[in-house]
Amino acid sequence: MDEKDLIYDWNIIDYDIRRNSSEHPHDLWFDDETLRDGLQSPSANNPTIDQKIELIDYMEKLGIQKVDLGLPGAGPFHIEHIDSMLSHIKENSYEIRPGCAVRTVVSDISPLIDLQAKHDCQIQASAFLGTSPIRQYTEDWDMAKILSTAEKAVSFAVDNDIPVMFVTEDTTRSRPEEIKEVYTRALELGADRICVCDTCGHVTPNGVQKLLSFIQNEVIPDAGFQRRDIEINWHGHQDRGLGVANNIAAFESGADVIHGTALGIGERAGNAPLDQTLVNLSLMGVISNDLTSLDEYMRKAHEYVKVPLPRNYPIFGRDAFETGTGVHASAVVKAMNKGDHWLADRIYSGVPASDYGLKQIIRIGHMSGRSNIIWWLKNNGYQVTDGLVEHMFSVAKKQRKLMEDEEIHNSVRNFNQK
Repeated sequence: MDEKDLIYDWNIIDYDIRRNSSEHPHDLWFDDETLRDGLQSPSANNPTIDQKIELIDYMEKLGIQKVDLGLPGAGPFHIEHIDSMLSHIKENSYEIRPGCAVRTVVSDISPLIDLQAKHDCQIQASAFLGTSPIRQYTEDWDMAKILSTAEKAVSFAVDNDIPVMFVTEDTTRSRPEEIKEVYTRALELGADRICVCDTCGHVTPNGVQKLLSFIQNEVIPDAGFQRRDIEINWHGHQDRGLGVANNIAAFESGADVIHGTALGIGERAGNAPLDQTLVNLSLMGVISNDLTSLDEYMRKAHEYVKVPLPRNYPIFGRDAFETGTGVHASAVVKAMNKGDHWLADRIYSGVPASDYGLKQIIRIGHMSGRSNIIWWLKNNGYQVTDGLVEHMFSVAKKQRKLMEDEEIHNSVRNFNQK
């Protein structure tokens, strides 16, 4: 039987995404914010330089196109880390494009002049400025102040040959006429990329579509620019748990670059998880990146940043591809016994584990059937006998949770010693 006949896919995209490549500066790209916005998590540790470099190795291997290396305005310590990461990227001829987040002030942008000269490469200045009415009220700003601030920063960067991405913080709660005014001015001054931000995790997928349509159909053309000449970035957060859904909506609505962080780390509830975004877009057939090292990257990020990785975290949590339930495990075992890893990866999973460097695991516990036990014993080198299976079945039914491998080994040893 053809594999395609085994799964009816309601997810097939049969609506018009309207993504004409001639209207975009490039294919869909990703910007990894783990080492900047991710480290703003209240729970995060700042990794060592060597650890950050190792994480960049994974980004490159995964085909991620852009990386935010940090905030040079935060001081010499951060500049030292940025400098080392730039050296590593340059020395290894990596394709990933470096950037740094900067406030819209000259003092934040100035360090990039020397860093560009030293490493003979361009470093995107992601210049951010709040635009929402609530931010304006809190800061006692008005649009004249915002425009003046933007003009000084963007002009300084452009005059010093630093590529500018103009970032409006809290775009998803900003007035359309004010978004239009400040983006238009930034584009006029030479910024050729803009970033639309859901800074507070406020927006829904419907809001993403409406906002990006407004940017593309009104802001850019009314400013006198062609859509293909302006890169639109989308930067989302997780406060309402919609980060991945909004990232997908942003792609479908025409964004050129999707931002995210490893494991969704970041301020408050975190940023949109880049890992889950990559997995979903690969399953949708949008991207063809080799993601088999994505699990390793997530585990290194978890280890170095020291933000918890919940057991039930999608795809990369320990429980994601493990089962101890009799019916589920029996189906997986039957697929494995057919020698069909494609089938085993999909019979009780919406995500094929092997595509992301993982595998299905059969466990033993109080809801397990004999098939779980037989499979585990065979795969751990034990001779399977009716007596041993019944012994382990009796032990399993007395458990309150799935047994760890060492517990099972001990139980088998106890039986064999009788």
